[in-house]
Amino acid sequence: MNFTGKNISLFFFSTWAFFLFAGCSIPQIIVLKDPLTAQEYLRLGVSYESRNQLDLAQVQYRKAADHDVPEAFLFLGNIAYQQKNYKDAEKFYQKAIKKMSEDPRAYNNLAWLYYEQGTDDLIKAEHLARKALELAPSDHHSVYLDTLDKILSAQEEKKSTKSKD
Repeated sequence: MNFTGKNISLFFFSTWAFFLFAGCSIPQIIVLKDPLTAQEYLRLGVSYESRNQLDLAQVQYRKAADHDVPEAFLFLGNIAYQQKNYKDAEKFYQKAIKKMSEDPRAYNNLAWLYYEQGTDDLIKAEHLARKALELAPSDHHSVYLDTLDKILSAQEEKKSTKSKD
């Protein structure tokens, strides 16, 4: 193979161009868009929770909460409750009540949490259970009435225990 001046010049130019453009590229700014919507995070969390994958559900609910989806706080409360993290459950239920003041579920769940925690919170529990019952559609009253009945029974039991002392 014969190298002529023209071939050698082309070789050096190609080599020079390769190193010039390979080593000095223009920086690119890439904007990544989250592929899921807030509601999709919520639905994904529900799916994980239904399979008892609570940690995965919690991650998705937090992402939905970051997008300020009110129901996410209710579901985060439910997860915390199931994990026996009652302080976080209370915090999430209270946040859900603030964001969904017309939804009976957070009132009821917080009432149940107070009921299960003991006698000191039974007055708060009763107030919340009554509010849940007031907000609940008539075809769902039985669920909320059950919570209120248990709270009232616990209060009666507490009174009878005190009167024996």
